[in-house]
Amino acid sequence: MIPEVLAEAKDKMHKSVEAAKDDFSNVRTGRANPALFQKILVDYYGTPTPLGQLAGMNNPEARTLLVTPYDKGALKEIERAITNAPNLGANVGNDGTIIRVTLPELTEERRREFVKIVRGKGEDAKVSIRNIRRSAKDDLDGLKKEVGEDEIARGEKELEAVTKANIDAIDDALKKKEAELLEV
Repeated sequence: MIPEVLAEAKDKMHKSVEAAKDDFSNVRTGRANPALFQKILVDYYGTPTPLGQLAGMNNPEARTLLVTPYDKGALKEIERAITNAPNLGANVGNDGTIIRVTLPELTEERRREFVKIVRGKGEDAKVSIRNIRRSAKDDLDGLKKEVGEDEIARGEKELEAVTKANIDAIDDALKKKEAELLEV
């Protein structure tokens, strides 16, 4: 019983760490990265659809991204979604077949704003891990009648170690992203 509870908690915590790293990658640095645009939702015939499913993207220059819609009828909606996307501040234009997105040069002030955003996402991920820990601890406490107190104590100790390892992984990813953002 205890190993199942711990395995489930480890799996959920690992998924939280991966989700945090994915969130970090969506905060831009100095380059136009297609990953920044993958999750932008476009109103495609009344359905919110991720941009990555509607268009091909490549970046010929450091701050320029070319978005080529698979369906030319969605060009205006894609352009509107990119223009309204938060935290991009991009200049968007189209020539009728492709959309050219130019990202502005990052100022020191803008970099600091991005660091704050990343720290907030990191804290959200840590809260998620702590909630998983609390849930697993409640599950362990529910097993006290079936197994001994020593087994529960060992399980809680292992749970704390797993929690600390995952929070440290988020902190490491956060430090790397902050350094990347502040690098000029």
